[in-house]
Amino acid sequence: MLGNWEMVARLTLAAVMGSVIGFERERLLWAAGLRTHMLVCVGACLIMLVSAYGFSDVLGQAHVVLDPSRVAAQVVSGIGFLGAGTILLRGEVVKGLTTAASLWAVAAIGLAVGGGLYVPALASTVLVIAILAGVKPIEERWRERMQGRTLRLVVRQGEMSLDVLHSLTGERASRVRQFIVRPSGTDGMEEVVVSFVRLSQTSVDAIAATLRAQPGVETVEKI
Repeated sequence: MLGNWEMVARLTLAAVMGSVIGFERERLLWAAGLRTHMLVCVGACLIMLVSAYGFSDVLGQAHVVLDPSRVAAQVVSGIGFLGAGTILLRGEVVKGLTTAASLWAVAAIGLAVGGGLYVPALASTVLVIAILAGVKPIEERWRERMQGRTLRLVVRQGEMSLDVLHSLTGERASRVRQFIVRPSGTDGMEEVVVSFVRLSQTSVDAIAATLRAQPGVETVEKI
């Protein structure tokens, strides 16, 4: 049986580890921020302490068999209701999945601290912070490249075709997802809408500059 001070130390350590991860979410102004992560981590730690040591007074009695992992196991499924509360659908984009996953990870860290697994808990805290803060710039750059981008051109009639566009864009021609030609409302002019996929903003700007330099192209604008 652990002493009271050892239990208090584990709860305090869980609060500290939860706050480290929660602060990363707090700085991004997510609903589940510093306090939520601290509470989840401390609560999970306390549940683990209760699960492992809270029934020691009855274990010595006849016909009493307890599984100390049973109570703690409910945290894994029970934390889901908090995670679900952080997931939002905004338009066609789902937001909050990462925060929900961080809450789940914080609960696991709290269980580890409650069970006395200090090194795995500390290592997990470092890994979670590295994933949340370190991988995010890489993820954002990848999404920025995958984002669809569209140019709208006003050209003289017959001056712009898909073959001409391919010759101007070169190796980026495979990134053309949509090519639409329609009347512009001005005699002798056409409106051309070109959509690209998996191109960075720098590449699209370069294509736009190339198109503006072509004879017969009146305007090029991003939409």
